[in-house]
Formats: sequence, C-alpha cells, structure tokens
Amino acid sequence: MLYGKPALTVSQQISQLQTRGLIINDRAEAIHFLSEVSYYRLSGYWWSLQSDKVNHVFKQGANFRQALDLYLFDRELRLLVFDVIERLEVGFRTRMIYELSHDHGGWWFMDPSLFSDSLQFADNLRRIRDEVSRSKEVFMKDHARRYGDDGRLPPAWKTLEVVSFGQLSRVYGTLDHRRAPAKDRIAANLGTASHIYLHSWLQSISDIRNICAHHARLWNRHLPAIPKLLPKPVLPWIGNIPPRTEHNTLYIALCCMKYLLNTVSPSSQFGQRLVSLFGKYPTVDHRAMGFTNNWHNEPVWK
Repeated sequence: MLYGKPALTVSQQISQLQTRGLIINDRAEAIHFLSEVSYYRLSGYWWSLQSDKVNHVFKQGANFRQALDLYLFDRELRLLVFDVIERLEVGFRTRMIYELSHDHGGWWFMDPSLFSDSLQFADNLRRIRDEVSRSKEVFMKDHARRYGDDGRLPPAWKTLEVVSFGQLSRVYGTLDHRRAPAKDRIAANLGTASHIYLHSWLQSISDIRNICAHHARLWNRHLPAIPKLLPKPVLPWIGNIPPRTEHNTLYIALCCMKYLLNTVSPSSQFGQRLVSLFGKYPTVDHRAMGFTNNWHNEPVWK
C-alpha cells in the first residue's frame, strides 16, 4: 500500500487532534509547539494518551498539556542524563588510557596481541583512524605537524581522547583480559568486579548517550542493551530489583550510572536533581521508565 496522506498545516493538525478527542485548552500554545517542535516529535508523548492506537483515538479527558509536560520533562531529563554520562565517559576514558598505557605502552590499541578477535581489532583500528582523520583538535594537528613521518597514530593519550564513547567501549570490549589484566583492574576500580559487567554497562550508557545526542525520546523507551547486574555489588546498590523483563528500562540503566558515578564523581547531585525534576512534573508517570515507588530511598541513590 502506498502512503497517500498529504502534509497538514498546523491548523489542520490541531483540528485532527481535536477530532480524535484530544483536549486543547490553549490553542496559541499548541500552535507554538507544533510549529517549533513538530507533530511527529510530539506524537511520541501523546501516544500513551490514546485508547485506540490504530485509529489514534484519545482517552476520555486526554489533554494536549499532558503530552507537552511529558515532552518538556523528557527534554530536561536528557540534559541531566547527558551531563552524568559526560562525567562517566571522562572518568572511564582516563582510567583506560592510563592503566593500559602504563602496562603496554602508548600504542597498545594498535597491538593485535592484546585483543581477542583479529577481525574486530582490524575494524576497531579502521574506525579509530577515521575518527582521528576527522579530528579538529589543536593537539592532534600539532602532533601531525611535529611527527608526521612517524607512521603510527598518535599515542593513546592523544588518539583515544578524540574517539567516540561508543568506539572506546568497543575497544574495551574486545581486549583480551588474560593478556591485558588492566581490563579487569579498571572494572574493579569502578566497583563492577569484572570486565563482563562493566562492558555491558558501557554498552547501555553508550546507547543512552546516542539517544540524548540525537534529541530522541528517553521517557517510556525500551533500551536495546540490557546491563548485566552484579550478583554481589561491593558498593551501595538497590534492594528492590525489578524483574528481569524490566531490565531494559531507563531506571535500571540510571541505577548503573549512579553506581559508577558514586566512584567517578561522589559529590554529584544527580539523585537530588532527578527528584527535583520529578517534583517539577508531578503528572509524569515514573513507572513508564521502570522506576519503583521508593526508588529515591535506595542505597545507591543516597
């Protein structure tokens, strides 16, 4: 079947929403946000307000302001989470560069003997070269000017500062922990005991980082990577662990991030800021993100 729906003006969009049962008390507000944010970006937030998601019929009493509050909450949540991820990324990057460079020298990331899969190693190195070639950092340009005839990429403390968090996570994941014991040492330093757990957490955090960076919806979203939970956490954790079917929700990922943050940035106000954000938008259903009712009193969040 071919798609045959025409483009609608903002006024037509409002009429369509009202015909489907959405209450719009402030038409000027609706015009503003539909003009500046767009219909389909906002549709992810009024989806839960529909009783019939095939014919897009809204529940009795559903209001445009409810969807707007969800959108505004989600925007502020992404900014808050992105700030946390920056701290975690910098902390992990610093540990990885320091530990492995002291064990194996500045070019350890170019040593295939330290990695468990030769194909993945080659793909990682290709990706790293691509990212380095696109870097505009002054220290990278200075390195090229000074050591252009070296033939190698700059050492890890330069090269790995300009690669993406996702790529850094892939490099960590493909290290052979038997040949590179720093892999487990880094995990232990962050309280995750083993590289197996830390890598799964990094994958989840990387996915969330990409969602935030692309301004996509974080609220009420099932995440692609499920973090493996520690059987015996060495640092404060959560007592009320949701069932495994809910481990792909944002709450579990945020608990993992807070667990790491308590080592990387123990003075962070992340928990308090999150509580304040929920207080600012009291109509937001925290359960849609997997949050338990008493989540803020869990040990990891104190």
